[in-house]
Amino acid sequence: MSGSASSVSIVTQTSVRPDCADAFAQWQGGTSAVIASFPGFIEQRLMPPHPPLQVDWVILQRFRSVDQAKAWLGSPERQARIEGAVPMLLGRDDVHIVRDDASAARTAPASAVISTRVKPGLEAEYLRWEQKIAAAQSKAPGLQGYRFEPAMPGVQEDFVAILRFDSEANLRAWMDSPARQALVAEAAPLTAEFHARTVQSGFEQWFRDATPAGAPAPAAWKMNMIVLLTLYPTVFLWGLLVGTPILNRTLGLDFPIALFIGNLFSVLLTAQLVPWTAKRLGWWLSPPPERRARADLQGAGLLIAALAAMILVFRMLS
Repeated sequence: MSGSASSVSIVTQTSVRPDCADAFAQWQGGTSAVIASFPGFIEQRLMPPHPPLQVDWVILQRFRSVDQAKAWLGSPERQARIEGAVPMLLGRDDVHIVRDDASAARTAPASAVISTRVKPGLEAEYLRWEQKIAAAQSKAPGLQGYRFEPAMPGVQEDFVAILRFDSEANLRAWMDSPARQALVAEAAPLTAEFHARTVQSGFEQWFRDATPAGAPAPAAWKMNMIVLLTLYPTVFLWGLLVGTPILNRTLGLDFPIALFIGNLFSVLLTAQLVPWTAKRLGWWLSPPPERRARADLQGAGLLIAALAAMILVFRMLS
């Protein structure tokens, strides 16, 4: 992979002490402020654990080129940030650089990042084995994409494979399948280290139809704003029209039960409203690079105005 690649992502997976989760999130916020000033930086996304499938924290940092990504990885600023996080971490970090081509940029509800350290002199044999497992997993139900990155001396010593599936169930079914387990056992004599970590995306599955083919996932803050735009009126109107007058007063349901019913309704309705809204705001979610700055301001202003209007209306209704 050369420095002229269109863009690359640094994928970092790390285990955090359970009692340090809040502190780590705050630490990562400070890191975001530092990395934002680095040349070529595009965006950063933080995905907290979602046990049992995803037990690690996953940080994705996108840069315009591999050279700029490497500059961040080797920078004194990053090393200083890492030193501050060491007391919060458990075990080793997995850090990989992958290219952001059309297939890799598409989002998926569940993914697995598999890193393998191959024994010296066995690389060619391992690559032949990789072709074999790629052919087998291509038949796995729900597979949405597969990416394989060879080791890059001086950057990363591991071979990296990224699998993307349409659901956690299908990802787990393939990872635990007898066919895959047999192939992994076959490769054991070729490998010195092997790590497989799974990743869940957050709201991204609701935005896939609104993202043009080959485009990266929308920025997390944009997805969050659309979720808020649809969730806020849903929760308010449910409480005003159903929760308080019917569930609480008429039926006399206990608060935990009424809250559960309200949350269930909100999640189901939001899952329908978010994709519908995202399609109509596609011009803002994934604008062309030459119009991104203007579109970002226009879209953010539109959503802020819509939320402010809802607050004023709901205050009059309550």
